[in-house]
Amino acid sequence: MNDLHERIVVGDAHNDLLAIVALRDPDRWGSYFRDHWYPQLVAGGVNLQVLPIMIDREFRPEGALRRTLRMVEAAHRIAQQNADVVALCRSGADIDAALAAHRVALVLALEGCAQLDEDVELLATMVRLGVRMVSLTHFGRTALADGSAEQDTGSRLSRAGAAAIALLDRLDVLVDVSHLNPAGVDHVLELTTRPVVASHSAAFALRAHHRNLTDDQLRAIAATGGVICLNLYAGYLTEDEPTIDHVVDHIVHIGRIAGEDHVGIGSDFVAELFAETVPAWHRPLIVEGTDGERLVPGLFGPAGLPHLTTALLGRGLSESFVTKVMGGNLLRLLHNRHSGKD
Repeated sequence: MNDLHERIVVGDAHNDLLAIVALRDPDRWGSYFRDHWYPQLVAGGVNLQVLPIMIDREFRPEGALRRTLRMVEAAHRIAQQNADVVALCRSGADIDAALAAHRVALVLALEGCAQLDEDVELLATMVRLGVRMVSLTHFGRTALADGSAEQDTGSRLSRAGAAAIALLDRLDVLVDVSHLNPAGVDHVLELTTRPVVASHSAAFALRAHHRNLTDDQLRAIAATGGVICLNLYAGYLTEDEPTIDHVVDHIVHIGRIAGEDHVGIGSDFVAELFAETVPAWHRPLIVEGTDGERLVPGLFGPAGLPHLTTALLGRGLSESFVTKVMGGNLLRLLHNRHSGKD
């Protein structure tokens, strides 16, 4: 691990590790995290980790809410049973306290709102349970919005989706535009009065895939004071054989278009999740036209993040810029969002 990486706050806006933990027996949730995931976070220097709650198709619609609550409970048990090394944070003050105590700050997020249908008021319940970041959909359609794979519909948010944005603003919860279709992103930006986040997205200008954001969208998110956190999933970075240089290219591009105060990392490390949940008969795994098992060398999981810091510095980027990208901007966004509630 290089010297700069050891000194800075490393923040990741999107790692599906909670879904993997929740596959275990509840009695193992805390110990499995400590034995398997915590060492990876330490090796990667990760101080701030957002834990998304994503509901796979097989749980929708009937089992979606139950699955959500199972993952929420898993997060709370992880924090309770590993209180010496992690903390589940609801505010900027909580994050600051965790960092000061050399604990990993964990933040809960909803990835898509399939479990809520049109019952927008249940977002307040999710916040009471610790959720601090919310996106409205995944690839497909929910009662609130259309995902990026539904871009040909040209649809904006539903009436319930617009109500969700208003409620999230009142609750001081980050709205996440990753996975939204273009019209949905535009609609969110029209409605919200607060900074927004793209928790795991890349640049459309470098890889023309529906999951990525155009330059106009990058500028618009930055104009809210928000942060675009780069997805490290290889299929959204390039059509060629991926390298860490492709990751750096996207960061440089987003920084040039949106500004250096508006770039972060949202890793979306999926190798372990796919290994545990995708059966052999479903391989090769194709995800929205991409090879789901193609990985960026050196960036297979959290432990690889020091390589990214080294690569960014090797490209000649300043220590100040790299510090912001690797976690400083995400930390500022999460802290500012909650500072009025501390």
